[in-house]
Amino acid sequence: MGKDVIVACDFASKDAVMSFLDKFDGRKPFVKIGMELFYAEGPAIVREIKARGHKIFLDLKLHDIPNTVMKAMKVLSALDADMCNLHAAGTRAMMEAAIKGLTREDGTRPILIAVTQLTSTSQDAMREELLIDQPIDKVVMSYAENAKAAGLDGVVCSPLEAAKVHEVCGDDFLTVTPGVRFADGDKGDQVRVMTPEQAKLIGSDYIVVGRPITAAEDPVAAYERCIREFVDQQ
Repeated sequence: MGKDVIVACDFASKDAVMSFLDKFDGRKPFVKIGMELFYAEGPAIVREIKARGHKIFLDLKLHDIPNTVMKAMKVLSALDADMCNLHAAGTRAMMEAAIKGLTREDGTRPILIAVTQLTSTSQDAMREELLIDQPIDKVVMSYAENAKAAGLDGVVCSPLEAAKVHEVCGDDFLTVTPGVRFADGDKGDQVRVMTPEQAKLIGSDYIVVGRPITAAEDPVAAYERCIREFVDQQ
């Protein structure tokens, strides 16, 4: 599976996201639909963007009891998204139930990945607010191992952790990494970040890029820069 750039379409309305995608004039970037857009427009927005020819990462980060997650994943599977996710903190039993719900009668299913620790979470926040005293690297690897054991395809993690995840879980275990910024850009509220080129070198399989593309003066140029730095460079 080749590397790709996923554009985080964190918009509040159908009009806003369609206006953004119209700028690409024939190009069909892989897009992320997150909570903001999904809650504003509902499942129909997934179907409409899919019908336009885009691959979709449905980023809803499910986290509930196993039976509830299984039923929710069954509904999401019918939307024909290409990738879905959940929180690894929900335990292995929850992740196994998610796989069961996501798998269609013909045996196919979207890629399923688990969120380890959010890129906005610092070591201090983990210790002081979540009462997790282990180093963040150790926590992420443990979550990744649990996700692999549950049958998931990969994890969402910081690009800083992608190489170690591959070392622990194997090269075929996907790393989907937000927290990517251009070298000359603003970090925003992300704590653990890397450039597209650095993310490629360290082993990220997919990078998720939001504001550096969506808020750029020329979003298409910013997207193409990401493709050059992450996908095209050898």
